[in-house]
Amino acid sequence: MRGVHSAVDDIRRSVFKEVALLAYEGGDLSRVNMIPYKLIPGEVAKHRKDVFLERAIIKERIRLALGLNMQDPNNQLPISATIDEMDEMGDAASKKHFEKPLVNIIPFACNACPPKQIRITDSCQGCLSHPCQNVCPKDAIYLDENKHCHIDQSKCIKCGKCFMQCPYRAISKIERPCAAACGMDAIQSDELGRAKINYDKCVNCGMCIVNCPFGAIADKSQIYQTVRAIQRGEQVIACVAPAFVGQFGKEATPGKIRAAMRLLGFSEVVEVAIGADLCTVQEAHAFLEEVPEKMPYMGTSCCPAWSMMCKKLFPQQSEYISMALTPMVITARMVKLLYPDSKVVFVGPCASKKSEANRRTIRSDVDFVLTFEEMQGIFDAKDIDFTKIEEDPEEKLENGTGYGRGFAVSGGVAAAVAETITHLAPERKVEIQRADGLRECRKMMMMAKAGKYNGGLLEGMACPGGCVAGAGTISPVAMGTANVEKFKKAAALQSCTQTPYLTSLNDVEMAHLVTPPGGETKSYPVTRLTEAETKA
Repeated sequence: MRGVHSAVDDIRRSVFKEVALLAYEGGDLSRVNMIPYKLIPGEVAKHRKDVFLERAIIKERIRLALGLNMQDPNNQLPISATIDEMDEMGDAASKKHFEKPLVNIIPFACNACPPKQIRITDSCQGCLSHPCQNVCPKDAIYLDENKHCHIDQSKCIKCGKCFMQCPYRAISKIERPCAAACGMDAIQSDELGRAKINYDKCVNCGMCIVNCPFGAIADKSQIYQTVRAIQRGEQVIACVAPAFVGQFGKEATPGKIRAAMRLLGFSEVVEVAIGADLCTVQEAHAFLEEVPEKMPYMGTSCCPAWSMMCKKLFPQQSEYISMALTPMVITARMVKLLYPDSKVVFVGPCASKKSEANRRTIRSDVDFVLTFEEMQGIFDAKDIDFTKIEEDPEEKLENGTGYGRGFAVSGGVAAAVAETITHLAPERKVEIQRADGLRECRKMMMMAKAGKYNGGLLEGMACPGGCVAGAGTISPVAMGTANVEKFKKAAALQSCTQTPYLTSLNDVEMAHLVTPPGGETKSYPVTRLTEAETKA
């Protein structure tokens, strides 16, 4: 499904646009109740069995896009019943977004797709050899009077051996798309057979969101809160992830994106590849100092969903994940050094960054998180046309190095760390293991646990293809990868060791001094976790 534009994309993006418009227009917010009628006009349904169901689903999507919880089906209120309260709360309203759960299944939008099954279709030819029957370990396959094969589902263990053996490809494997995409096996069924999420397993990667053909899954957004912060006159600074290039169309060059964001009211636009450079150098130093003396191998830390997966499934092995903070957090901490009173908005490809920004154990310095899709909704609300925007003459988002920008694609993080190690210790050879997609990450960790990757550098990415395949991206994965590679080559500096920001950090002794209201001044490293944060 990824890379193929669909009605689900149109619905999702139209909701983001309407929420942004609501925030910009202000005034009487009760008109939010009319958005479902605006998006689904008339009496005839476009995609489902009736128009009332479509509007009910849009209503829940609007609530989630506003950062609100879904409503109890037995206690329905107009959307406007709580949005006024959010607006009155001002800055504190941002916390509404982070009330768990982040990723939600709208129950009445779910098709109750069948769980995983192996089925024999009408294409079965009733062949003489019956290889499907011969390989079945549970004798679940039987023949009818015409010698055609059938499966006794009560015996079938879904091993797929018959599927692999049929010479006519007459056997099909059926699985819920959301469950197939979930590398944590977090998708289960409710009492009505609809999908539900086991939040004890979920790591908020968002792969279920973009793989549900019915658009029944959505995460919460901070579009409204971001726009309102700008309108209150606050200094709002956008930190844009390396995967951004090409996401907003061919005409949306880095310089034009910066210009467009300034038109929207953002004070500054910063490339998160800067933080990627610093993360790389930190991890390279850590690898040289700790592998294999203190730990058998080291895993990279930039993907929060991968890190959460390790903590949930491999708690002892998770100690070997790098203590370096992610590029998002490093960049945000640097911004707060320069602009202590600013609001930082991370604009990126990923749903899990929303949960990372809200972690209580690690101060992120990120106030709001927007995906590229959500940012596009803001551009659409303000009629931003990149064919008519001039390049920003001041800056063109060209601060990160080539290897820092490469963080956006699978293999890019490990490649950057390995390249940096060659500068720091030319004699040191680094064995790299990488996996993208949480199922593959789990396999890699099983091998690491068994001691197969000792002395190595492990890169884990939750999304197949890397950040360019995140749940909040717009471009097809292949196109996003190509755009990042081109942008990477165009960087003035290639090695992360060349970033001028290393000198800046040394000047402040790698520490962020923060004085909380009524509290004591505390020191927080810009690039790595504190001991207290690691234990939390």
